[in-house]
Amino acid sequence: MRKIFWLLSLLLIVVALILSACSDNQSVTMPENVSTDMASSADDSHGQDGVCGDEALMLGESQQPWRFIVITHGSPETSKFWAVVKSGVDHAAKDMRVTVDYQAPQSFDVQAMAQMIRDAMEMNPDGLIVSIPDAEVLRAPIEEVIQAGVPVISINSGSGVAEQLGVLAHVGQTEYTAGRAAGEEMVKHGVTKGLCLIQEAGNTALEVRCQGFADALNAAGVESANLVVDATDPDQAQQQIADALAQSPDVDALLALGPSVGEPALAIVRDSGHLGRVKLAAFDLSPEMLEAVQSGEMLFLVDQQPYMQGYLPVMYLTQYKLNLSKPATKIILTGPSLITHENAAQVLELSKQGLR
Repeated sequence: MRKIFWLLSLLLIVVALILSACSDNQSVTMPENVSTDMASSADDSHGQDGVCGDEALMLGESQQPWRFIVITHGSPETSKFWAVVKSGVDHAAKDMRVTVDYQAPQSFDVQAMAQMIRDAMEMNPDGLIVSIPDAEVLRAPIEEVIQAGVPVISINSGSGVAEQLGVLAHVGQTEYTAGRAAGEEMVKHGVTKGLCLIQEAGNTALEVRCQGFADALNAAGVESANLVVDATDPDQAQQQIADALAQSPDVDALLALGPSVGEPALAIVRDSGHLGRVKLAAFDLSPEMLEAVQSGEMLFLVDQQPYMQGYLPVMYLTQYKLNLSKPATKIILTGPSLITHENAAQVLELSKQGLR
């Protein structure tokens, strides 16, 4: 018992000395009766691999030399969703003390994205963060980046091809699972015919969401269909949704795949007197849609945490450059989760701050 007590006391002394050295950034002087192995372990904790080594402290002391490039299929200038992603990127760049350039086509254009990725290689980036809405078009340029030795993290869309491409990780949600979750929630509210609203023609990730939605409805004996909406023109989007409801008056469930179609759908349901009859839900968040969920005009929103989709890749790339650390799993899930009447008010305040 006395020997155990002595060993515990000695261990406490060692820990105290290490913590003191970490806080004061001073070297550790070990007691003479401490074994060589224990002393070596304590020295390591203060050195290159330890929690208080120079590399660990570097993030809080100076700007890192690394430059990352972000290329997404949606623009923060025209999309509320991507504006939140950029907010996460910007905050992470500040916290990690790295330089990050954000690029995106002004409208959905995967060919333009492919060229942006190739152009980015001319800038010799230290890392690339990219969304993959169309793997067929973007596979070749992304593989070129990886083969050049540049670490790549995909975000938002592309979970199904991330492992094949060899990216470090994918940060986002699995689109089929998210669509199916939305459909299953709709079924709970007794819908009899659904319509899935797609805001970007040719975006395979959105098509997969609609497939998950359709499968959930069909499993309950409920019909569903898809409608591609021109989200670049809110008035045109409203007219397309209004026409679809007029042509199929038995549709009583609308699932919008983003705020750019969710808000026009909400306006039509309000103005046409369909509130209560047509159940409405949407992917992603906006203050207007959160207020509608809070008031009961919308059932729920499918949240994939765009802020985290921007923040986490910058953090992961920084850690990879710092010490080759990387996530243990290829897919880092940020969703889906459902925002309902119960938590809409709290999330609304965060959304107004650009954090959700």
